[in-house]
Amino acid sequence: MRLNVEIDGNSGFCNGVVRAIRQAEDYLCAHDRLYSLGDIVHNSLELSRLKAKGLEILDIDAVSALHDDTVLIRAHGEPPATYALAEANNLHLIDCTCPVVLALQRKVREVYERMKDVRGEIIIFGKRGHAEVNGLVGQTDGNAVVVSGTDELDRIDFTRPIALFSQTTKDPQEYAALAEAIRSRSKDVQVFDTICRQVASRHKSLVEFARSHSVILFVSGRESSNGKVLFDLCKSANPRTFWLENASDMDMSWFHDGDSVGVCGATSTPAWQLEEVKDAITAPLRRC
Repeated sequence: MRLNVEIDGNSGFCNGVVRAIRQAEDYLCAHDRLYSLGDIVHNSLELSRLKAKGLEILDIDAVSALHDDTVLIRAHGEPPATYALAEANNLHLIDCTCPVVLALQRKVREVYERMKDVRGEIIIFGKRGHAEVNGLVGQTDGNAVVVSGTDELDRIDFTRPIALFSQTTKDPQEYAALAEAIRSRSKDVQVFDTICRQVASRHKSLVEFARSHSVILFVSGRESSNGKVLFDLCKSANPRTFWLENASDMDMSWFHDGDSVGVCGATSTPAWQLEEVKDAITAPLRRC
């Protein structure tokens, strides 16, 4: 069988994840262990690699029991309550909050404080329970309303002034549709452009990449919110798109002789994993 395999040059870790992993690895070079508050990246294979180096994943309850220790804050960010806990327990934080997320947190807090006098409502387009969204809701003392799309408009009080923000990794087109739907029902709406530029630019390039190949292998952890968005994007552009968590998920029956195969992934997918999938495709062909 003849196959042409190409890795998408725009796929792989976003800058925020690269920074967090680099800081974790730097610390572990000099120490046997590092605690991370939550998964540093939504990718089970990359987590296994880091755990082998000494990374230990804790939830907020476990962190609450720590004193005089070091904890990494991942790129997704944390609410103010986490920083208050760290101060109370004398925890040293390696704060890897993505600069884009950090700027968004500050903006949400600023607008929330400003809108208190007019009983304004903060709306966040995102996934309820997602780490980044929890951090954003925390900037409003828990008073923001989280919606996942236009089918949840009934969660919004349209009698109040509205400020709309988005989780940084959401689909720009879905955000635009939500903003338009809210504007159609309220004349007092502020819409903030808060989707990460690096993530947003991937949407257009990924559609082009998916359309330029006969088969797409999308590599990502199933728990990745960004992975779900980008997989759906690929699938809409190319019906022969398959989701893999790792190379062992691949099935050679997906391919036909002469296929052009594109390998791509989420912002939480490491480059080494994309290469691993490519090797898994080409190795059987080399044996033929």
